[in-house]
Formats: sequence, structure tokens, C-alpha cells
Amino acid sequence: MNKPLVGILMGSDSDLPVMEKAAELLTLFGVPFEMDICSAHRLPEKTAKYAQTARERGIEVLICAAGMAAHLAGVVASHTTLPVIGVPVRSGALKGLDALYATVQMPPGIPVATVSIDGSKNSAYLALSILSIKHPELAERLEQFRKSTRDELEAKSLALQERLHKN
Repeated sequence: MNKPLVGILMGSDSDLPVMEKAAELLTLFGVPFEMDICSAHRLPEKTAKYAQTARERGIEVLICAAGMAAHLAGVVASHTTLPVIGVPVRSGALKGLDALYATVQMPPGIPVATVSIDGSKNSAYLALSILSIKHPELAERLEQFRKSTRDELEAKSLALQERLHKN
């Protein structure tokens, strides 16, 4: 896994603080990615070309983040059959609700998997799950991660019960 497997696109650089969390998680799991700004409205030709050439460049999953009108994920999905994950970004008067609706309500045949507002970590986890179908080493890492998360929570639960029963 040397070539990027995930493409992370943002509508503008103001989305970077949200999307850095996805990048950090992909890095933690050893998944190479590329990241760029591709606005559905201000850079439509670049956005279309990026989506149309992603598969031949080795990209297997696309994550698209945008606020306000949030058409980026839908435009990207209209130009590729790769899985597209949309991350609505909190912005504007509606605090991301408009972006959530724009991202999640796609017409039949142009699906976009959508995570919560500012849910870039879950977008990375979903991308990892999708990649794990083809990459068994990722499936193993994901399972180990989930096991360690369960173990940590069980330990916290046990500590809480012990503390409560001492009183």
C-alpha cells in the first residue's frame, strides 16, 4: 500500500481542520491518501476530472467534505462509481444542517454514504471498512482496534462499578 487508496476532497481550505481528523486516522492505520481542494461550484472542471481519473490512479474510496450547499460529494459521485463518503461541515446560519441535507439526499443511482456533521473520523472508519473488503490486513487492524476499544470500555465499567460499590 504505497499509492494513495483514499482521496480526501474539500470544498475549501476552511474544511481542513475538520478533515485533518480523517487524515490522522488513515495515517494511524497506515493507509496512504491524497488530499485536495475541489469545489463543486468554483472548480467544477477540476472536480470532475479528479473523480473521473481517481480509479486509474489507484484510489478506492473518496471522502468529500463541504459546508453550506455541500454539493461536492454528489458531484464527485456523479463522475465515478467508486464509493463516495460525504462529510457535511458545520457552517453558516444553519450550522451544517443544510450541508447534511444536501449530502444525504441523493437521487437514485448516485449514492453518497453520509456521516454526521463534522464526522470526519467516522468517514475514515467507513473508508477503512470498505477497504478491508479487499485488504485483509486492514480488516485485522480494524478488528484489533475494536477489540481494544471494547476492552478499554469494559475496564472503565469495572472500575466504575468497584468505585460505586465501595461506598
